[in-house]
Amino acid sequence: MGKVHGSLARAGKVKGQTPKVPKQESAKKKPCGRARRRLQYNKRFINATPGFGGKKPQPNKQPAGKLG
Repeated sequence: MGKVHGSLARAGKVKGQTPKVPKQESAKKKPCGRARRRLQYNKRFINATPGFGGKKPQPNKQPAGKLG
């Protein structure tokens, strides 16, 4: 049988002296997997309103003033 590193009297020392922080209320979690793809599809193709020229807006396109 192996030896124990340090005495077992000190087990949990750091956890015991750490101050307790209350849990924060989390916001509603985003869907993942199939449900996320479904929302993405609806956003891109079903609810999409065609702009002038019918061109699809690019997701990372910079405004005209930022270029250059």
